[in-house]
Formats: sequence, C-alpha cells, structure tokens
Amino acid sequence: MDFESSLRRAIKTGTVKSGQKSTKECIENKTAQLVVVAENCPEEFVASISETSDVFVYTYDGSSVLLGKTCGRPHMVSALAVVDAGESDILSLKRA
Repeated sequence: MDFESSLRRAIKTGTVKSGQKSTKECIENKTAQLVVVAENCPEEFVASISETSDVFVYTYDGSSVLLGKTCGRPHMVSALAVVDAGESDILSLKRA
C-alpha cells in the first residue's frame, strides 16, 4: 500500500479531519478509525491520545509540512483523523 495515495483517496472519497483540535474531537466522539501524526508532532499530544484512547495511531514518516502537502493543504498538518476511509485502503495500516 502506498500511504500517500491512500491518504489522498481517503480525503477525496471519505471523511478526514485535520489538525490536533479536530483529531482530538474525533477521538473523544469515538468517530476516528485511524489517527495519523507527523514525525514532529508534539510529544504531549501523541502521549495524550495514546493514553486516553484505543484508536490506532500511525506515525507518518515525514514532517508536518510534508503531511500537509500530502493532504493537498498549503499549511502544516501535524495530526489528522480518518473518520471514514471512503474508497481508500488506508485502514489496512491497522492490520500491518
């Protein structure tokens, strides 16, 4: 699976919420199926979501700038939540 193309497909055909605040809300509402954090995401945020939820957290092998570009955004994205994968196979990361 190519992570970047799977993420783009999930964004295009499913529901993906980006940003730490939106990601945390999705976790609290139990709508997040997968959480992706950038390599340079603040440790406090990663620790807080790992401790308080049972959602799978995938660490993207790149900075928040690269994750933002992968998402097609002109700004940094340090965290995102996949609520609905749509036609993407991104949820297969949970099985890897």
